[in-house]
Amino acid sequence: MSRAGRGSRGFVSGTDGKEKPGRKADRRTRVTVLVALAANLVIAVAKAVGGFIAGSPALLSEAAHSVADSMNEIFLLAALRRSRRPADRKHPFGYGKERFFWSLLAAVGIFVMGGCFSFFQGVEALRNGADESLSGYVAGLVVLGIALLAEGGSLLRALHQVRGQGGLGDGMRDPALRTVVAEDGTAVLGVSFAMTGMALHMATGQVVWEACASLAIGALLVYVAYRLGREARDQLIGEAADPEASGRIRALLRAQPEIDSVEALFTMKTGLDSALVAARVDLVPGLDSERVEEVAMRIKRSIRRTVPEARQVFLDVTDRPAREAAESPAATGERGGA
Repeated sequence: MSRAGRGSRGFVSGTDGKEKPGRKADRRTRVTVLVALAANLVIAVAKAVGGFIAGSPALLSEAAHSVADSMNEIFLLAALRRSRRPADRKHPFGYGKERFFWSLLAAVGIFVMGGCFSFFQGVEALRNGADESLSGYVAGLVVLGIALLAEGGSLLRALHQVRGQGGLGDGMRDPALRTVVAEDGTAVLGVSFAMTGMALHMATGQVVWEACASLAIGALLVYVAYRLGREARDQLIGEAADPEASGRIRALLRAQPEIDSVEALFTMKTGLDSALVAARVDLVPGLDSERVEEVAMRIKRSIRRTVPEARQVFLDVTDRPAREAAESPAATGERGGA
């Protein structure tokens, strides 16, 4: 029987085989996204019609904003459906990162379709001006008022779900819900900018106010797209689990009597509520291979109970004498001293 104290080394992996689906949370998020999609589709048509009738650059910028948001909600619906597919041979860690990918596409959509078009409208208004009749002003302000109510209702729905899922901390972990909140919050601010720009244009006769409103909407959209894209990028390239969860895992490992020291601990988010955990630990001397396997299985079960999102747990188990023997001059071929 090989013993850890004699230099054996094992790599023990495991998964609990129980994928917590979170279907209830997903259903709530899906409803929130559908509410936002319906609101944005109706508002986009109203803004576009009103913008062409009134010849308002700010209103046309807001129409582009709503079109971008509508496309993004479609991306988010795809993310909700695809990210819950079970693991298979091609993707052994599951499809949880689909949410991060589609959220990145949504951020790109906000930047390209919303931000860039708003900048274009603002610059065109400054270069060529814009003539609006009184009826055009009234129609535009009515459309924006309706849009403000619709966007505000959608934002309240999203914030209600965030509150129900643990507040701004836990509730905003879902990239789909986070994107909806960002879009709706940005939409409320954007509509406010557009209404202010139109009102000042109507009062002063200076188109610069509407042009500035369009530029402000564009800057707001680019900033939001940057923040959402940066978060999605971090998660796609292998973001670690939150420090609090990593701290609990490290403390649990150190508390095990069979573990002499924790040499390394690695974590990576593989989805919204799943993570991979890999640890390299030194065992106390004198454990035979059967005991090592027992200890490893017990530790993995403890980690999953302590951190439920730890779906895959890998332990690289060894002991200090084995590692020192492997690094000795006899093992490496180096010459000893005199």
